Amino acid sequence: MGGRMRRLLTVVAVVAVSTVGAACAADDELSVPRPTVPTVTSVDSARTTEPPTGESATGATEPAEAAAGDLMESQPEALPREEPAPGTGADAPDPAAPDPAPTTTRPDGNMFEAEVALQTVLTLDEPIDMAVAPGDDLVWIAERAGRVSRVDLERGAVVETILDIAAETEATGEQGLLGIAVTDRWLYANFTDLAGHTQVDAFEREGTGLSGRRRTILFQAQPFSNHNGGDLAIGPDGFLYVAFGDGGSGGDPLNAGQDPTTWLGAVLRIEPTPDAADPYAVPAGNPFAASQDGTGRPEIFLTGVRNPWRFSFDRATGDFWIADVGQDAYEEVTVLLAANGGGLGANLGWRLREGLHRFTGDEPPDHADPVWEYGQDDGCSVTGGYVYRGSAIEDLYGAYVFGDYCTSRLWALQISRGEVEFRDLGAEVFGGSLASFGEDADGELYALSLNGTVARIVPR
Repeated sequence: MGGRMRRLLTVVAVVAVSTVGAACAADDELSVPRPTVPTVTSVDSARTTEPPTGESATGATEPAEAAAGDLMESQPEALPREEPAPGTGADAPDPAAPDPAPTTTRPDGNMFEAEVALQTVLTLDEPIDMAVAPGDDLVWIAERAGRVSRVDLERGAVVETILDIAAETEATGEQGLLGIAVTDRWLYANFTDLAGHTQVDAFEREGTGLSGRRRTILFQAQPFSNHNGGDLAIGPDGFLYVAFGDGGSGGDPLNAGQDPTTWLGAVLRIEPTPDAADPYAVPAGNPFAASQDGTGRPEIFLTGVRNPWRFSFDRATGDFWIADVGQDAYEEVTVLLAANGGGLGANLGWRLREGLHRFTGDEPPDHADPVWEYGQDDGCSVTGGYVYRGSAIEDLYGAYVFGDYCTSRLWALQISRGEVEFRDLGAEVFGGSLASFGEDADGELYALSLNGTVARIVPR
């Protein structure tokens, strides 16, 4: 990852309003990015309400075949697992009417008037993710080497380390402990094991710590060492969302992004059941939950991603924001409206598309164009963030705050006025290497750097 970006001027991209899946302009017309604001459309009820048939789901994919030629050497095959088979359709929750999208009476601010700065709170060893733990006044922060600690952000101090799996992972390249999510009973951790394969484990909570009880929920053999995805989040529906990259190398040699029979290149949605015989159940509304012909893995929520590096749900609207790292030309950000199913069954296009452009083929069915893209002259690797719903920076309210790993500058997008608006917020993460963002219980945002900095976004 290299280079500094030229400083972007404040930009407003006025675009035609379009629906998710609408065809984008011919590539030779895209000398200037023209992303679109998705509008509310009817959700395909057949995909959301058809119950499962009772056929068992598969808990881990077989190791993918190595690509030919001079691609990176594949990782060794995974050892057999002794975990029970995952939840069957019969165990999955019954279909139910989706919860109404959260509403807010507070109008969005004018991000062009927002003045922000970064205030260093504390320094850790490669902080990589942050989560709010229900019932705990402190936040939980993961370090890539394998530790999760309770952190007092007001005092800028680590209170205690509650999980240490440093002996089970290695923080190298794009590997290590990559993401966490916390419920009132469980801590979920997404990490690569010492062989480089992805594992999602559940650790039982006990008070503000952990009981020591543990269960593997998901396991995915990785064919290459990069593009592991790694993010986790609890959605507005209470299910666990898990992001997988396309398996690695370059150009998606396995065509994983367009192959719904593998978890690679997809975002999964599951209901973890660490206490049950099966480690998870498949939500009945998943696109392939009722599939009997092997056309798609039942855990898949959406497909067509390359290396989704941070996704989040807008706590006010439920909209699903995904930042996907590009190949060598375009980085992209996509928003999937909760009113349209939040991206259920969507295809984000990789490897047929890179951003708004053709990569190897035509636009796929159910394609969701990105709401923003930028080229390699302006950064190298997008880092997804959150829609700001705090109270400290009124003008930033309703803007999606994100950035780029290489430039480490804070950027913002706003779509509430029917056009895609972009702004460089004029703040840069100390030490660079912007790896992640965090959101506290009050909706205030934090930027995390692999150089150690955890910084609060504050008014200036």
